[in-house]
Amino acid sequence: MNILISNDDGIHARGLRVLADALSSVGEVWVVAPDRERSASGHSLTLNRPLRVTKVAPTWFTVDGTPTDCIALALMGMINRKFDLVASGINVGGNMGDDVTYSGTVSAAFEATLLGLPAFALSVVAHRKVNFSAAEQAAVMVARLIAKNGLPADTMLNVNVPNCRPSAIKGVAITQQGRRRYGDNIIVRKVDPRGKAYYWIGGKEPTWEPLKESDYAAVTAGSISITPLHLDLTNSSVLEKLQKWEFHWDHSPSTAGRRRGTARKAVN
Repeated sequence: MNILISNDDGIHARGLRVLADALSSVGEVWVVAPDRERSASGHSLTLNRPLRVTKVAPTWFTVDGTPTDCIALALMGMINRKFDLVASGINVGGNMGDDVTYSGTVSAAFEATLLGLPAFALSVVAHRKVNFSAAEQAAVMVARLIAKNGLPADTMLNVNVPNCRPSAIKGVAITQQGRRRYGDNIIVRKVDPRGKAYYWIGGKEPTWEPLKESDYAAVTAGSISITPLHLDLTNSSVLEKLQKWEFHWDHSPSTAGRRRGTARKAVN
């Protein structure tokens, strides 16, 4: 079994090494990771410049791009290898609820799913004094179960693990994506020594909606959260409602367009 690993914390992140070591008991591990931290990079591809790849060990490569770049390069021909599974992590900090849309960790797994491979993202819900031991065991558990059962089409698994010893884990919960409650987000404007403005995006720490089946609820209760995420973002429950709206398309040039054309002619 050939396993591809990436992350968004960069090639030197401890969580990446822990994940690679753990999954080496499941199959042959190859690592393609960003050359620096790319947290909150989302599902972004680098299209406006060439990407540089550096081989740092026999099966370890670093890329000066995003986590999505790393997966795309590895699976589309950079490595002459057929992979069976893709794992992303172990991320420092949870990737739950709305955060999955920003997460480079989750996006790496999404890219693999888009390219037709089973994938999962793995995070420890902590930023300080991180204990990877439970997440290490979770990685092996999930990898082996995916190898045994497969995954439905266009579906990846988003795994979040409490920051504690394996003996303190209460169990495994299959969850839905939680929802954040955002407070007063603010933009902080400052000026550099040359007189140019720069900005920090800030605000209070958001809270969570009380959803009993959510990823956040499971982790808070001491369980490992496993959320199946689907590539199709269509809100199917709204399709029928939208079909009742009276969308009437007028093929003739709009009145506003004619006015703008007249104005341009007058200026010329």
